[in-house]
Amino acid sequence: MRALHIITGLGVGGAELQLRLLLRHLPVECDVVTLTNPGPVAEGLGADGVRVVHLGMNGNRDLAVLPRLVRLIRSGGYDLVHTHLYRACVYGRLAARVAGVRAVVATEHSLGDSQMEGRRLTPGVRALYLASERLGSATVAVSPTVADRLKRWGVPAPRIEVVPNGVDVDRFRFDPERRERTRRRLGLPEGAFVVGGVGRLTRGKRFDVLVRALARLPEDHWLLLVGGGPEEHVLRRTAHEAGVAGRVLFTGERPGLPDGSPGPDLPSLTSAMDLFASPSAEEAFGLAAVEALASGLPVLYTSCPAIEDLPPTACAAARRVRGGPDAYARAIAEAGAAGPGPRTTGEAARHYSITRSTARLMDVYAAAVAGTSASPAPRPSWPSPHVHKGASPS
Repeated sequence: MRALHIITGLGVGGAELQLRLLLRHLPVECDVVTLTNPGPVAEGLGADGVRVVHLGMNGNRDLAVLPRLVRLIRSGGYDLVHTHLYRACVYGRLAARVAGVRAVVATEHSLGDSQMEGRRLTPGVRALYLASERLGSATVAVSPTVADRLKRWGVPAPRIEVVPNGVDVDRFRFDPERRERTRRRLGLPEGAFVVGGVGRLTRGKRFDVLVRALARLPEDHWLLLVGGGPEEHVLRRTAHEAGVAGRVLFTGERPGLPDGSPGPDLPSLTSAMDLFASPSAEEAFGLAAVEALASGLPVLYTSCPAIEDLPPTACAAARRVRGGPDAYARAIAEAGAAGPGPRTTGEAARHYSITRSTARLMDVYAAAVAGTSASPAPRPSWPSPHVHKGASPS
């Protein structure tokens, strides 16, 4: 089987990183097209040996990209097209159909109750999405919660397949030597209690809640924010105003050290934490929280379908927190008072292993190519064009 993945952009984000992880494990020959922003993930895919084509799209209404995308699909001889993120789904489904590819799968990574990828869910956004959805073979929801949202939108239930995001459990497995090495490189004081947050620094992630909570906690508590985004300057100002700027570390999208050398990777940064916190009020899955559970961390969260869709016994290390800085400060203090627990991989993380997710996705692919519906996934029992690696098409 030969597949083409079409994605809106390849900057650092959950959907983009998940695509790279999928391609490392899918037993399928794959190329990738990014409509815009060939960022760090494009470089990573190229390093993995994946051909990446950048179409240089100029905004949502750049219709000139459509014929170029059709030509690329036709010339590639693809059996299946898989689209990711809103803009790529709208343009990619249409282009695939025009190009004659009938097996078209789309993954819905980030549909919330009130927004999708940061855009408000207006009637126009919904109408365009539903019109393009009819052109595909199946729509993949990354969680049962997202599947329910799609149904409420009007996507027919038989067209929805649930394939959870996957985690490379072995990569996130806790290593005490890696922890000590990373904490030294970050300049963390010995004995510091480190609260971690991972994700795009946007308003919707509510990382300001953690900054303000830090101001209510003892001086030995630190906050490590992993990621970049438009709200970084606001968060830095908030930390300064709250008097905790010296105890908040920002890694940026690509962690680096003060001397300019490359910094620790995400599993290393997770190992350096003592607790993971996600105050975002609206998530489609909550991949960072699952990765934290894979590292054996206790997790505080406000919204995380990946956790909420499983039995409580599978997520004993996770606790839901409702409220703002005061509520998070109390929860963090209680977790710290309980002392460190064993850093073992949680049952929830094993449930979401990338090998299970890719096996399920291959079922969806096979059904799409055959023109049938994928069989339901078994219920778990508990416990239990700038181009990389190739030339741009003309």
